[in-house]
Amino acid sequence: MTKEYNPQEIESRLQKEWEDNNVFSVGENKDKEKYYVLEMFPYPSGRIHMGHVRNYTIGDVVARYKRSRGFNVLHPIGWDAFGLPAENAAIQNQVHPSKWTHENITQMGDQLKRLGFSYDWSREIATCDPEYYRWEQWLFTRLYEKGLIYKKTSYVNWDPVDQTVLANEQVIDGKGWRSGAVVERKEIPQWFLKITDYSDELLEGLEKLSGWPDAVKTMQKNWIGKSIGVEAVFKVSEFDFDLPIYTTRPDTIMGVTYLAIAPEHPLATKASETNKDVKEFIEESTKTTVSEADIETMEKRGLNLGIHAIHPISGEKVPVFVANFVLMNYGTGAVMSVPAHDQRDWEFAKKYGLPINQVIFPGDNKTADIDTGAFVNKGVLKNSGQFDGLTSEEAFEAIADFFEKDGTGKKKLNYRLRDWGISRQRYWGAPIPIIYCDKCGEIPVPDDQLPVELPMDIEISKGEIPSLAKIDKFINTKCPECGGKAKRETDTMDTFVESSWYFLRYASPHYENGMFEKSSVNYWLTVDQYIGGIEHAILHLLYSRFFTKAIRDVGLADLDEPFQNLLTQGMVIKDGTKMSKSVGNVVDPDDMIKKFGADTVRVFMLFAAPVIRDLDWSDDGVEGGFRFLNRIWRLINENLETLTGTDESSIDPGSLSNEAKALLIKANQTIKKVTDDLEKFHFNTAIAAMMELLNECSRFKAGNENDNKVLKHSVLSLVRLLYPIAPHISEELWNICGENESLIDLPWIEWNEDYIKSDQVNIVVQVNGKLRSQILMSPGISREETEQTARQDEKVLSHIEGKEIRKVIVVPDKLVNFVVR
Repeated sequence: MTKEYNPQEIESRLQKEWEDNNVFSVGENKDKEKYYVLEMFPYPSGRIHMGHVRNYTIGDVVARYKRSRGFNVLHPIGWDAFGLPAENAAIQNQVHPSKWTHENITQMGDQLKRLGFSYDWSREIATCDPEYYRWEQWLFTRLYEKGLIYKKTSYVNWDPVDQTVLANEQVIDGKGWRSGAVVERKEIPQWFLKITDYSDELLEGLEKLSGWPDAVKTMQKNWIGKSIGVEAVFKVSEFDFDLPIYTTRPDTIMGVTYLAIAPEHPLATKASETNKDVKEFIEESTKTTVSEADIETMEKRGLNLGIHAIHPISGEKVPVFVANFVLMNYGTGAVMSVPAHDQRDWEFAKKYGLPINQVIFPGDNKTADIDTGAFVNKGVLKNSGQFDGLTSEEAFEAIADFFEKDGTGKKKLNYRLRDWGISRQRYWGAPIPIIYCDKCGEIPVPDDQLPVELPMDIEISKGEIPSLAKIDKFINTKCPECGGKAKRETDTMDTFVESSWYFLRYASPHYENGMFEKSSVNYWLTVDQYIGGIEHAILHLLYSRFFTKAIRDVGLADLDEPFQNLLTQGMVIKDGTKMSKSVGNVVDPDDMIKKFGADTVRVFMLFAAPVIRDLDWSDDGVEGGFRFLNRIWRLINENLETLTGTDESSIDPGSLSNEAKALLIKANQTIKKVTDDLEKFHFNTAIAAMMELLNECSRFKAGNENDNKVLKHSVLSLVRLLYPIAPHISEELWNICGENESLIDLPWIEWNEDYIKSDQVNIVVQVNGKLRSQILMSPGISREETEQTARQDEKVLSHIEGKEIRKVIVVPDKLVNFVVR
């Protein structure tokens, strides 16, 4: 054993051994309980960052720990390899996105291996490989046949820099999530997945996901947005035109003072034919996003169309405005506006000098000042004609009944969730497998012609955005039905399609007769533990749940939910902000590995903060982790003869010194504590407990052979507990101590309950603040008896005999400190 801890030599040697021997390759084993742990797979952007390191270290600890617990552990890795960054980098560097992507995969894969992650690399996938997206295209054709995929012209979020459509969830503060460009509104033909067909099931399924954070379930619940309301019709007096509206607050309908419609609404279009101002307003509105979240925060603007709608109950005329905050794709494209009881409507009414008529009042003769803002609570109706005196709840039913009897409205169940637009107008993605024939129409590509591969022999010009629509040899094809001339669809699929089923492909990544082998999916799925950032709560996690259910309904798997348990780790923060290349505060993991070793990086990532909290990067913290591992190395080096020459199998508790009994208790308590913490993902407190045990082992001085056994038991326990977190140094020290079996498959260490439930307490005895001994006593002993017992301890006597004891500090059941001169 070398005196100095050399992590680089140890780690590279062990990593090569693990790789050469396929230590982490796994197959189905009916005799073992399976455990599938998965971190959200990375985008191959060039180099891994500390956010990756934290995410994947958490997963690796879980994988190694569960394997030690006897589970058959699946821990795969792959690459979310399609998307705009590769294409944009290709344009900038004039290199093919495939070359750029695969070079990054190689580089990042090497980085992950240097961190010692226990991946089954034989299952590695990349979503840009035709062997992968072939089955995605195959599923597209099946969902198309089932009516779950359709094409329609729609207003979309258009990123003018990336030149592609963005889903609402990809628009952040009115800007594209990758380019940062201000998003525009544009109408183009789009392919949609009918996720709305699964609204109820997606909502109800959340109740069964007990292993998911409540925050994530709430976000999905709100995004699906199930509500019960009333649909009513306002007739436009100037035209023969009906304006249906939907509201969850029919109790406020008598307070309507104007209607607002979307800029794309047919009524607005009709008005623009004779009104130049309306036409200009509509054109300007195309420069805004169709993201509901961004519309909530932007300036609300509108224009009076000069036309009126008839109130369906009072018969009064109310003006109709075209407004930039109303979306054509949401609801009916028209909303009733009640300024007294909706803050957005109140602000709009104040801005444009519109009436504000209060119709809901607080109960118990209280008042609400609508001059300062809307009264949005429920209450009692006034100024509402026949509905006066009703509570909001009673009015909901009464007004719904009125409309149903009158034939002008009805109760309606509504959802905020909209179908998922998956069309993207870029090159680097999976081609949509549709062929257009003038004679035969719209035809899905037959199975024997899949995959529809991306043409690889394209030229990348700096500044020019490649698109399949520009590649004639890709576009022009033959109709699979009549054999005549036909054209291919030139849109590619949203990359979130690839990430919505990759976890299923891992079960049988080389299967050639389908998306996956059903028996393998039935064995491995669901994913027992999924790990990733909470920022994916709506996009990836919701889409994956939808895909799993759609795949089930096609008959491919017997699966309702993809992820049984979800852990959302916090971000890595440096200098007060998230680590980012654009901010310039990135720490390169390779630099840390070269300086301190992978195990140190892993220890810091897990010790610095609870996993669900953000982690503040600290150079001092990394050095602290390195010192911790060095102390373990030195402890074993200094006691190597004892550790290799002692048989720990038969400890006689009756012949142990008090210090040895205390260490034995501490070791077993630590085993229990760390085990419990690993089960709960409390890695920081698990490491803290190990540090405490290290301190006790370092202070311990053996008095006899039996004490030596306790020291060996305690030190080896520490090494085994450390293994999932710092596997390289643990494996090395385990072997140095004369243990031949690898820790990888060694059953997890168990504690002895007899040493956990001690009927004695360990009392530390100090002289002038320095530890001199430890004594075991029954709890609750008096101060006087505790002091007398400490005075008579042989190790203490040598430090106090013949000296003046100026003061004795006794903390019952914990400490005695003699202050001497």
